[in-house]
Amino acid sequence: MHDIRFIREHPETFDAGLARLGVSAMSSEILAVDAARREKIAAAEAALAERNAASKQVGAAKAKGDEAEFERLRALVAEKKDEIARLEEEAKTEDARLRDLLVSLPNLPLDEVPTGADENDNVEIRRWGEPRAFDFEPKEHYQLAAVQDGMDFETAAKLAGSRFVLMSGAVARVHRALAQFMLDTHTTENGLTEVNGPVMVREEMMFGTGQLPKFGDDSYLLREGWWLIPTSEVTLTNIVNDVIVEEGYLPRRYVAHSLCFRSEAGSAGKDTSGMLRQHQFEKVEMVSITHPEKSLDEHARMTRCAEGILEALGLPYRTIVLCTGDMGFGSRKTHDIEVWLPGQNTYREISSVSVCGDFQARRMNARFRPEGGGKPEFVHTLNGSGLAVGRCLIAVLENGQQEDGSVLLPQALHQWLGGKTRITAEGLLA
Repeated sequence: MHDIRFIREHPETFDAGLARLGVSAMSSEILAVDAARREKIAAAEAALAERNAASKQVGAAKAKGDEAEFERLRALVAEKKDEIARLEEEAKTEDARLRDLLVSLPNLPLDEVPTGADENDNVEIRRWGEPRAFDFEPKEHYQLAAVQDGMDFETAAKLAGSRFVLMSGAVARVHRALAQFMLDTHTTENGLTEVNGPVMVREEMMFGTGQLPKFGDDSYLLREGWWLIPTSEVTLTNIVNDVIVEEGYLPRRYVAHSLCFRSEAGSAGKDTSGMLRQHQFEKVEMVSITHPEKSLDEHARMTRCAEGILEALGLPYRTIVLCTGDMGFGSRKTHDIEVWLPGQNTYREISSVSVCGDFQARRMNARFRPEGGGKPEFVHTLNGSGLAVGRCLIAVLENGQQEDGSVLLPQALHQWLGGKTRITAEGLLA
């Protein structure tokens, strides 16, 4: 959510930021509502002062026996009481209008973010690893002999419908090993604290991280009023919801492996083959809560944490900076990491690492108390995949495929697989 004081002081800058996102200028409308709200508040305060002054004079008039003045003052007190109630209600209405405007607008991009319309305007900043040269035509993950029995889309469709998969045997174990490898790397090498939290959250938590009210169609609302999380970003970031922490508490670095649920609204016809885009999937998510002066450094650190997982697995990738037209609602700057998928002969997203500034913190009222004293300030929040487990499985399968349909597995996974090094063409770990 945006800082109304910033908009008052820098309306042109605010509108320029929105323009880079393809959003029309809003400062005039916002400031008009803000002015009306403040006018009602000031009028209510003036009426309250008049009522208080008249209330003090009522007793004096009564004591003097001035019945006319007594009645006039009593009528004035009653009139001001009604006026105050009306003005306060009108101020609440304007306040709600202002809040609705502020929460509906996306975060402003940092100046360094490239301006663009869509993914074609994203900017690559580095690559790692050379895509393997195959002496045969590489297949997509779901076409490999090694996974034919372990990746069952037909049974999953019978159980739940399209965009689900039933994994079993070697495929399920490699998927689990990947999640374990990611968690252990982040906790032992990258200094993150592991959290196992709810996958059902209250509406206020979805609002805090920006999924609501604008993007409710992308998630699942349960009958009881809970929302299924689209990512553990919701759970982890809201740990500091409506909390004031000491400055020394920062930074807090969390990681969680969880089920995630997305309706994939608007994705009809996209990535329908295989398990690239599912309604239910697993992800290892990183979240950092930082001091405002440290958030950009933290963004670079989190990006390296995600890249390090791919490097340890020997998976080629590229890192790009998203342009303004491709960024998420709450982000000020986003790095996408795309892994090489030889079956598709292209790079595909496997992680997004975003710095949100104080945008989410304002929605959550998450603050820290400076060590030297003074007024509490809003924290900065960041989130990033470290990594999407299913997509990482796809990359491992496709990059490790052999001509006979078997798959060689990355050395980094062997210790989580009991020393097994490959999936045979028959679908067995060996």
